[in-house]
Amino acid sequence: MQTVQKGFTLIELMIVVAIIGILAAVAIPAYQDYTIKSETTAALAELSALKTQFEVAVNSGDTPSLTATDAGFIGQTANGGTYCGLALTGTTAITCTLDGSTAVTGATLTLNRDAATGLWSCATGGNINSVAFPEKYKPGSCS
Repeated sequence: MQTVQKGFTLIELMIVVAIIGILAAVAIPAYQDYTIKSETTAALAELSALKTQFEVAVNSGDTPSLTATDAGFIGQTANGGTYCGLALTGTTAITCTLDGSTAVTGATLTLNRDAATGLWSCATGGNINSVAFPEKYKPGSCS
């Protein structure tokens, strides 16, 4: 009478471990890219929310005295839900210095206001993972 094999052989387990390793090698960098992109997008959303108050201040001549709090910026939160340190530059720009994960800390997103037309444009600066702000991490509306 033959005995019936129970469980897995060593080679089957090694194949499963190799497949898991390959999946992890692909998934981890993709997830890191995703988190960096989400942090930059969240920062741009924070900046965009301030445009209306900034416009009101510019049109009423109050920009020299406008503070981040006056513009409606909540600021850093303990749970890391906010990724911006804010700077207002006269009547021309709102700048966010990213302060999320270590990969993006110090990079900047700036909304520039054209004084003649009142139109806004987005610019990036600084480094992400020690590389000048790569295109793949820029929010879709920021070129």
